[in-house]
Amino acid sequence: MIDLHSHSFFSDGALVPSEHVRRVEHLGYQAIAITDHADSSNIRLLIPNLIRVARDLNAVNATQLIVGVELTHVPPALIGPLAAESRALGAQLIVVHGETPVEPVLPGTNRAALEADVDLLAHPGFITEEEAALAARRGILLELSGRKGHSLTNGHVARMAEKTGALLAINADGHAPGDFLTAEMAEKVGLGAGLNRERYQQVRRDMAALVDRLKPLD
Repeated sequence: MIDLHSHSFFSDGALVPSEHVRRVEHLGYQAIAITDHADSSNIRLLIPNLIRVARDLNAVNATQLIVGVELTHVPPALIGPLAAESRALGAQLIVVHGETPVEPVLPGTNRAALEADVDLLAHPGFITEEEAALAARRGILLELSGRKGHSLTNGHVARMAEKTGALLAINADGHAPGDFLTAEMAEKVGLGAGLNRERYQQVRRDMAALVDRLKPLD
């Protein structure tokens, strides 16, 4: 199991990173990314502190902690520069909070994210076929979300990915212990979005391949 989108108490999650990782280690996770909500006010706080704890925990834990960030409700014109700054600060994984149907995310956010140096577009809502094709060309994963509300458009996202060849990820968007997906529930999220079991297994492989490509911590 791998999850590329979760939150600690550095944003709106419930747990310190140590407990966060221990909770999913108990579930058999290979890796989890902490991707706390960020904009220009806090990326310089979030990323260096997460790097520090990741170095500590990865030396002793079975589950790898990935240093990530989720650019959230950032105006589209600022996504590219903030993604570049996050990368320069050492973020291994950059997520953008996509145009979920349950929040007033600015139109154009999906497009700006897909044109930036990011790895994952979270809960992209009613993403267009053209945008999904851009994700496919750039190797950016589109999220099928296990989180209430964000999951409403999972079926649409899966269809757009099937049409265009875009890569997918299945994430909990976990904020608290009860949010983390078991292997059984992650499969249900995928199958519920319309994937068959073969395609679901390919999603798991694509997520693992992304983790393998991440820049190691300095």
